[in-house]
Amino acid sequence: MNFTYKKTSIEQAIALLVKNDIKVDDEEIAVILDLLYLISKNQKKRHYIPKEISNLRKSPIGKILRLF
Repeated sequence: MNFTYKKTSIEQAIALLVKNDIKVDDEEIAVILDLLYLISKNQKKRHYIPKEISNLRKSPIGKILRLF
C-alpha cells in the first residue's frame, strides 16, 4: 500500500519514536505508517441519522415501535 497523501512524514515518525527510545529504520516506519493509515481509512464512520427519524426514536411512539 502506498498512501501518497500522508500528513506525517517518515522523518517525523522516526523522530517521534526516537524521542521515546524506539529505534526503527525507514522501511520499518513505512510499514508502521501504512498500517496506521489503513486502520484509520477502514475505521467505521458515523452514520447520519435524519432529524425526523432521530426525533421519532425519542418519542413515545418510537419507543413502542422499537419493541417490534
